[in-house]
Amino acid sequence: MNICVFLSAADLDDRYTRPAREFGELIGKAGHTLVWGGSDTGLMKVVADGVHEAGGRLVGVSVEFLANKARPGADEMIVAADLAERKKLLLEKADAVVIMVGGTGTLDEATEILELKKHGRTEKPVVLLNTAGFYDGLAEQFRRMEEEGFLPRPLVELIHVAEEPAAALAHLEERLAGH
Repeated sequence: MNICVFLSAADLDDRYTRPAREFGELIGKAGHTLVWGGSDTGLMKVVADGVHEAGGRLVGVSVEFLANKARPGADEMIVAADLAERKKLLLEKADAVVIMVGGTGTLDEATEILELKKHGRTEKPVVLLNTAGFYDGLAEQFRRMEEEGFLPRPLVELIHVAEEPAAALAHLEERLAGH
């Protein structure tokens, strides 16, 4: 399975780095491929290190203006012209998506995949990995959107919220085993 992970390239503390590394190790040990923004910095580096050290495959999709931060030695590295092309390529290469902690770029990527799902343009499973309660507010906002009629499909069809890396991977494997 090719798992696209959207997450920060920032250097963050252990409450975020530990779960990122754990998720990477789980991906690698299960024989899956990480599809990610290709950066060799911050949490992107941490998750890629976990995958690589556990024997998994790395497919990076960087962007021209960040190519100097691209991870050397990735199994495959694509350099997109801009962020829009990068998102398109990340999603094309993915069988499933996990949204980990991040800033505005991660939020942009997350809302794009949810818009595609909302309109039936993809049925790839999406997991919001709510590390240390980081996305509590966003998950509540999604519930409010559903309750007030802003989503044409039930929220459960659009996104699954997991609190731990193992639960996120288990959900994806279960969803894709049924297809």
